[in-house]
Amino acid sequence: MNIQDHKLEVSYISIVILRMMLSLIFIIAGISHFFKTEQTIQRLETAPLGFIGKLFGPPMFTVIFSGIVMLIAGITLLIGYKTKWSAIILMLMLIPITLSVQVGSMSSLGPLFKNVAIFGGLIFFILNSNLNIHKT
Repeated sequence: MNIQDHKLEVSYISIVILRMMLSLIFIIAGISHFFKTEQTIQRLETAPLGFIGKLFGPPMFTVIFSGIVMLIAGITLLIGYKTKWSAIILMLMLIPITLSVQVGSMSSLGPLFKNVAIFGGLIFFILNSNLNIHKT
């Protein structure tokens, strides 16, 4: 039997809650990039692997651009619009952030594994983009 042949019933509300909670970290981070721009730039510039973030342009551009993308994709994930594409975009944003800021700072593994958990949530919405969820 193929693993894709297995069916799993999932509570509609659990998917909505997961999507909302997952999206909030990106919405808050995106807003933070606008109100704490200098702090975010400094964090990027002092990170051991901060040069990865600089590959996308000057730090100011990188921080503002990533803030815009996280905010828009976070909101679209929150409301359930184009969840697969929202999750893909957020994952693509999270990869360089994780590599530049978290991987280089191995003194605290908490933020790194927080991002690993977030990757798991995003992968869920990428793989289950056309869920057949019934309200119960």
